[in-house]
Amino acid sequence: MEKETVHVRPLRVSLAPRSKAEKGFYSRAVMPRMEARAPGLPATPAHDLIYHGGKIIPKLEYVNFYVGGKGSWRHSDIQSIDTALASAMSDPHLNNVMGQYFRAGGISTTFLGSHVLSGSKPAVVSQGDVENMVKRLFRAGKLKNFDLSKTVVNFFLPSGTLLNTDEAPTSGAVQLTAETGEGSGDSPIPHEEEDSTEGLGGYHGSIHIGHPPNRRTIYYAVGVFSERRPDGTENGIVVFDQPWKNVVATFYHELNEARTDPDVEDAIQAGDDANAVKFLGWTSRQGEECGDFPVFEANPLTLVFKEVALTQGGGTVPVQFQYSNAVHGPEGPIPNPDPPLLHATAAAS
Repeated sequence: MEKETVHVRPLRVSLAPRSKAEKGFYSRAVMPRMEARAPGLPATPAHDLIYHGGKIIPKLEYVNFYVGGKGSWRHSDIQSIDTALASAMSDPHLNNVMGQYFRAGGISTTFLGSHVLSGSKPAVVSQGDVENMVKRLFRAGKLKNFDLSKTVVNFFLPSGTLLNTDEAPTSGAVQLTAETGEGSGDSPIPHEEEDSTEGLGGYHGSIHIGHPPNRRTIYYAVGVFSERRPDGTENGIVVFDQPWKNVVATFYHELNEARTDPDVEDAIQAGDDANAVKFLGWTSRQGEECGDFPVFEANPLTLVFKEVALTQGGGTVPVQFQYSNAVHGPEGPIPNPDPPLLHATAAAS
């Protein structure tokens, strides 16, 4: 009997609801068939996350790289992003929600510092550009001190730079910034429904460098400086009163998805292979990762994008609530951990 072909294409992106980007990505999302919820949203058990047996990362680490050179960034924005994101990712009450997707014992996150990459501000960045930057950093030895099995390399795009998911690099400009600081940043801007002017906030993925047995996997995330542009249009997902807060919420979304479904890129690339789903960690039957459906169903977005008080004091942080099986919907910070869903024998890295 001929084996049935099942195309697997889960989501791995941060999208504005009711945008052209959301429509495009959801139209291609395919999966094989198989009470502190945010106020104002109903229970949606049909979108509960399912563990498919792939890798997950309980002890996450991440490093931040700011693209475009020092002239493209305010020091105060970098400081605010670094501080707020690290605080959010390590907050006990927020982690009480995410811990349910791991074995008993909880999760942890370590911030490994931030760096500004030299070079000019690029007009547009594609997935191909991001992956080339990852390769350049690796080959230049910039990632040698990190445990790449559990580290996510974050790329923050400066104000005015657009993001898309094209697999081809836009030009040599961004490829060179990690090492040489060269490049004009004058690449043309391809206009498509799935760029950041149409609701794309960011995404995460991975690349492989080398060949077995020495092949290395490097995980990355990228996001735009979500803001309202001078002409009144938006780049990215604009919710908060200051762009840096939108950036923090986007990367809170991406890092939680990266820790619960790090090898999603392998599943996408495997596509028609019947075993593609085995690369996946936690996704819904619809192919959604932990951050996706909360954004899809929230109207207005402020139902799930909120500034929440830090557990141990010190102010508030801007986050996007993540999906919780415990309440069948988006869940904000809670004082007691949701029960873990994985059995002791579940495969987890």
